Amino acid sequence: MPFSTIITNILYGITIGAAYALIASGLSLVFGVMGVLNFAHGGLAMFGAYIGLTIVRLTGNFWFALFLAPIIVALVGGIIERFTIRRLYGQNILFTLLLTFGISMIFSNAVLLIWGGDLHAIKLPSYFQGFVKILGLYYPKFRLFVLAFSCLLIGFIWAFLNRSRWGAVIRAGLSDIETVEAFGINIRRVFSLLFIICSGIAAVAGVVIGAMRSVNNVMDIDFINGAFVVIVLGGLGSFKGALVGSLILGLTEAFGAQAMPGLSKFTTWALMAVVLLIRPEGLFPEK
Repeated sequence: MPFSTIITNILYGITIGAAYALIASGLSLVFGVMGVLNFAHGGLAMFGAYIGLTIVRLTGNFWFALFLAPIIVALVGGIIERFTIRRLYGQNILFTLLLTFGISMIFSNAVLLIWGGDLHAIKLPSYFQGFVKILGLYYPKFRLFVLAFSCLLIGFIWAFLNRSRWGAVIRAGLSDIETVEAFGINIRRVFSLLFIICSGIAAVAGVVIGAMRSVNNVMDIDFINGAFVVIVLGGLGSFKGALVGSLILGLTEAFGAQAMPGLSKFTTWALMAVVLLIRPEGLFPEK
C-alpha cells in the first residue's frame, strides 16, 4: 500500500472516528447514568443533519446550521425525555429500548415524509471547499475542519464532565445514583440535562457528517450501528471507552474499505465480535 494512501486512510479514520465519538459518547453516558439504551439516538443525529440542511438552504449560512440545529434537536430531545422516557425510569431496560426504537421509526418516517428519500448535500462555504497539502498529499479542507472541530468539542465535553459541578454529579451517577439522591440532588433534573446535552451533541455530529458525506433517510441506521459498535468496543457508560472505540472504528472502516472494497463493514463487525469474545465488558469499562 503506497505511503500516501496510508496517510490518507489514517487521517480519514481519525476524522470519522472523532465525529463518531460525538454520537457514541452521548449514547454511552445516557445508558451509564440513566440506564436507557437509546435506540433513537441515531434518529436525533439524522434529524440534526436534515435541520442543518434546511437552515443552509434557507439562509445560505453553514454556521447558522451548525449552531441552530443542535439547539432545535436538544429541545426535541428534552420533550422526548420529559413525556416518554421519564415514565419508564427504574423499569426493565427492554421497555425503554422498545420505546426508543419506536421513536426512531417515527424519525425515519417523518424525514421521509418531509424531505423525501433522495440524497442531499449540505452546501459548504467556499473556504471549506478544495484541498490542502499535507505531507505531500492533498486532503479535503472540510475533513480537517471536522477533525479539529470534533476534537475541540470532545475536549469541552471532557472538561464539563471533569471540571464542572454538573459533571461531577453525572460522574457520581455513573457509579451510584442512590448516593447522589441522598445528597438532596434532583436526579430527574440531572437525567433531563444529560439527555438534552447528548441530543444536541448528536445533532452536531449529524450536521458535520452529513456535510462531509451526504444527508439521506437511512443515515440514522449507520449512526446507531456505529455507536453500538463503539460502546461495545470501549465499554458501556465509559466516556474514555467511547473515544478509544470511535478511533478504532474509524481506522477499521478506513483501512477495511481499502483492503476489502465492498466488505468494509465486515471488518468492523468482525472486530466487535472478537472484542466480545475476549473482553465482553469492553476495553475500558466504567468502574
